[in-house]
Amino acid sequence: MRTTLCLLAILLPLFGNADDGRAGKPKRKFKYIDIHTHVGRYYWEKELTVEGLIKLMDQNGIEKACVLPLVSPESCLFPQTTDDALAAYKKYPERIIPFCSVDPRANSGNPKRFGRIDLPGLVSLLTRYKKMGAKGFGEHQVGLPFDHPLMMTVYEACEKVDLPILFHLDDIRGIDTPGLPRLENALKAYPKLRFIGHAAGFWASISGDARFEDFSRYPKIPTPVAPKGALDRLLARYPNLYCDLSEPGGYCAIARDRKFGRAFLLRWADRCLFGTDYLMADQQIPQFELLDSLDLPEDVQQKIYRGNAIRVLKLNN
Repeated sequence: MRTTLCLLAILLPLFGNADDGRAGKPKRKFKYIDIHTHVGRYYWEKELTVEGLIKLMDQNGIEKACVLPLVSPESCLFPQTTDDALAAYKKYPERIIPFCSVDPRANSGNPKRFGRIDLPGLVSLLTRYKKMGAKGFGEHQVGLPFDHPLMMTVYEACEKVDLPILFHLDDIRGIDTPGLPRLENALKAYPKLRFIGHAAGFWASISGDARFEDFSRYPKIPTPVAPKGALDRLLARYPNLYCDLSEPGGYCAIARDRKFGRAFLLRWADRCLFGTDYLMADQQIPQFELLDSLDLPEDVQQKIYRGNAIRVLKLNN
């Protein structure tokens, strides 16, 4: 709840025409592939339809967008289902990339077997979703420790089906502690699974002085980044870890200390993916102006804005 309130406090002032404040900006060479959007209701009176999402994409040079379901009770009040993401894809197959999601605490759905869904059941379900067009799993936002056995079952299923997973990590969803030891357990256990990290706790870990309290809030801008952050360590050690630059977490991590943030993007250009976390109609996204201001080399822009998404999601296959 605290993280959601922080998100609302940051995003509400950004409502308005999606072109506001961007007049006269130079056109970018590369169109974006957005690794993180949603369709449906997240806040009252701010419902984002697929047509509204396409409008925002067109206004901001986004060629394709991943639509992520939200199915766990900790993620939102109004569930956004895999069926919703697949329906958006069916309507706009050239623009929408659907993801799928399953809460590992869910009933198996098998009339002959009651209880939580197990590994074979998950593999079967994810295989079906993949055949229907799903290119990834997420947003994985579940109120369990990151390496809880039920969570590890999800990772194993995703690895078996070859679906990258986009996860949310903070103090109440995908829970971890400073240094991200639980995330490291998962990275180590499933080296073939592509993990894409997101949210306040994940991005707080860009700084070596991150505390657990920081997992529930966004840093003030500016705030210096301390060296030896967990993200640099894990990115160096585990080639299956990637970073989702969306929502206030991704923006604040780079904007809090722009010199460090730019160097981080250059250092991990092969692992960072552009994203917005579009949740609401007419939402403004500060990442556009921030990334424009950093004067990133063209090869870095190409990787972050679209190339990494094409590779990680295997869009050319």
